[in-house]
Amino acid sequence: MATSLCYAKPFKLFSLQFPQTQKPQIRTQTTQIREAETLTITGPTQLSGHVPISGSKNSSLCLLAATLLCSNSCLLHNVPTGLSDTKAMLSILRSLGAKIEFNERNKEILVNTDGVGRVEPCLEEMRKIRGGFFVIGPLLARFGEAVVGLPGGCDIGERPVDLHVRGLRALGATVEISYGRVLAYSANGKGLVGGSFHLDFPSVGATETLMMAASMADGVTVLSNVAKEPEVIDLARFLNDSGACVYGAGSDKLLIKGKCQLRGCECYVPPDRIEAGTFMLAAAITRSLISISPVTPSHLSCLIDKLKIAGCKITRCNNDTLEVSAIPENVCENLRGFNVRTSPFPGFPTDLQPPTMALLTTCSGSSIVEESVFDRRLGHVRELQKLGAKIQVCGSTALVFGRETRSALHGSQLRAADLRGGVALVLAGLVAEGTTEISGIGHIGRGYENLDTKLQFLGADIKRSIPMASQL
Repeated sequence: MATSLCYAKPFKLFSLQFPQTQKPQIRTQTTQIREAETLTITGPTQLSGHVPISGSKNSSLCLLAATLLCSNSCLLHNVPTGLSDTKAMLSILRSLGAKIEFNERNKEILVNTDGVGRVEPCLEEMRKIRGGFFVIGPLLARFGEAVVGLPGGCDIGERPVDLHVRGLRALGATVEISYGRVLAYSANGKGLVGGSFHLDFPSVGATETLMMAASMADGVTVLSNVAKEPEVIDLARFLNDSGACVYGAGSDKLLIKGKCQLRGCECYVPPDRIEAGTFMLAAAITRSLISISPVTPSHLSCLIDKLKIAGCKITRCNNDTLEVSAIPENVCENLRGFNVRTSPFPGFPTDLQPPTMALLTTCSGSSIVEESVFDRRLGHVRELQKLGAKIQVCGSTALVFGRETRSALHGSQLRAADLRGGVALVLAGLVAEGTTEISGIGHIGRGYENLDTKLQFLGADIKRSIPMASQL
């Protein structure tokens, strides 16, 4: 039997009037990055040494949004505070009235949401990142209403929010979409209620949004065909530490018992598995030996298996340190190509597909790369081709021809059009003969903290520069 909920303040439904004749638009908006800084890489180069892995970007954005559910303060450790996406999320929270203190040196952020007095975050900041849309779940759960802009992010294909919307409606919300904004409020005027919802696709964003919303819904919620990604488990741990009851994280079904109030807690953001995987690929493409930590090997099992097939030697030095070697004396021959098909966790991560393709252009034989998650995540192919890579594309599948059928990569002027595609160009630039200049690197700064500095410490010849203003 459902119990009554004790909300801190009464709900005040917005009196926004949307034209009834306008067709709702639920597609996301593409982030526009202002051209400014560039990366200049001189190659080829070989890397060596140790690289520290920052806290998970994807976990951090969701956990920061989840602080809106909690009374008192939440303390987050190991947050990648240098990322532009993190800064945008903090701006979104501030625009709602949250008080934020952070220690840049220790990567700690203290968030207190007791003073939140708005349910409509800054639209400009919302347009910068896709992760900003996470706030709709906590705002709706705690305050009974939310008015948020459609999310931004990289232009890598259709990433609609229809699963989020349908899931929230299953929890008793009324949701309307118009003029690039989503208006949501509890239909009964009291709060969300437990319900059941089956996701057509195991979307990480939809899973996490509905988890947060259900954590304060009246009654029990069952979500099926949910995402199993490590970031979902991170969120479930945070919610449970805050007093919620979330069961089944890591499986395809979640059971959530709603609570009338959640309290602030302290949590540690796990290492970024995508950044860790990127540096593993950097070692492979440059035929180098480096170590990385902290890292959770089980989160990268698919990549580790593929790199071993290619011929890399991967050693687990301790619980959170991996050593990746692709130096010729260790692999005895050129790395071999392999086939990749992206899929939700525990499958091969779509975020690692672009840098993996860069590696495959330097391996022997031909490889097939199939992108099954996003329909426009092969935009980096054209830029890799400018370096001399031989790649043929048909739909969402690419055929990559390795070193046996082409000459080595050569430097060129490139443009990063998205986050993961941009880092693929950086990896390719490390092994390209001559100078490679990459513009549009604001995309890379959304997900990689001090990437150029970390590569410099490993021995890469990479420089960041700001073009001088032209004279009239």
